[in-house]
Amino acid sequence: MPCLFSFRLVLSLLLLGCGSVLLADPTFTDPKEAGADYDVQGEYQGVLGPDKVKIAAQVIAKGKGKFHAVGMPGGLPGDGLKPDEKKLEADGEREGEMIVFRHTTEDGGEVRAEIKDGIMYVYGGDNQLVMELSKVFRESETIGAKPPAGAVVLFDGSNLDAWMNAKMTEDGLMEQGATSKQLFDDHSIHIEFLLPFMPEDSGQARGNSGLYLQGRYEVQMLDSFGLSGEDNECGGLYTLKKPDVNMCYPPLRWQTYDIDFTAAKYEDGKVKTPPRVTVKHNGVLIHDKVELPADKNTRAAPVQAGPEPGPVYLQNHGNPVRYRNIWVKTK
Repeated sequence: MPCLFSFRLVLSLLLLGCGSVLLADPTFTDPKEAGADYDVQGEYQGVLGPDKVKIAAQVIAKGKGKFHAVGMPGGLPGDGLKPDEKKLEADGEREGEMIVFRHTTEDGGEVRAEIKDGIMYVYGGDNQLVMELSKVFRESETIGAKPPAGAVVLFDGSNLDAWMNAKMTEDGLMEQGATSKQLFDDHSIHIEFLLPFMPEDSGQARGNSGLYLQGRYEVQMLDSFGLSGEDNECGGLYTLKKPDVNMCYPPLRWQTYDIDFTAAKYEDGKVKTPPRVTVKHNGVLIHDKVELPADKNTRAAPVQAGPEPGPVYLQNHGNPVRYRNIWVKTK
């Protein structure tokens, strides 16, 4: 492989996105019905040069054949990418059967990338192939985690007896907008969630929900795949702290939260110790013993801050987020 291409130049080639056809309905909960845009969206990974440096890209569907891509030196989030590593971004669209991205270098040259059949081909000067990135499908190491002895099973697909205002889909998944009947103090919770594919939406309108601990503190759920990872994006402690790593998978891929929550302790009506939370998103630590405010809840919380135990609340933000395998272990 020729060495005349700088490392940065090759990275810029990874920012090549992909295209799709216009969808009649912009919201999907079934990948089999999500169309061509969804088929191309996702994570791509390969190696560069004799040292086999890991290079990755996340490709985000924007609807109507438009895409955005983020190139990542070192690998994907949670798999090699360093938090302070500079990422490169670019837009792309379909040209015939391929998705084509072009980048003009500082010296006026052009590099190009094409996505076809799950492979991103990166070309440099003189139309020379520099590297290939293959589409990868990651799965959380805690998917399917079984409740330990003594755990409270809130939802296993069989019924909604543990919930208020809950609804279940025909295929046995729970819908957004439900509150647990049981209240909790210190506890650990496991939950698996599926974000809808909404390619023409963005920001807080794209697959929004949230898990409220004690009904007070929100761990955001949102289609934040490929984004920077802010406190109002997936994994964020809403308005309080952004995740250490943006571990959001593409929409319509099952994801996990594994959360340890220590409730605030009160003495003589005053806070003795504030609440704390540790969060793993798709098996990767994104918050480690983070102190939460004891005197206020996060925005839109149904339960005000205080010494009483509180429920598990799954926010209804109008988007069809789905849940399964929810259990709580009290401490």
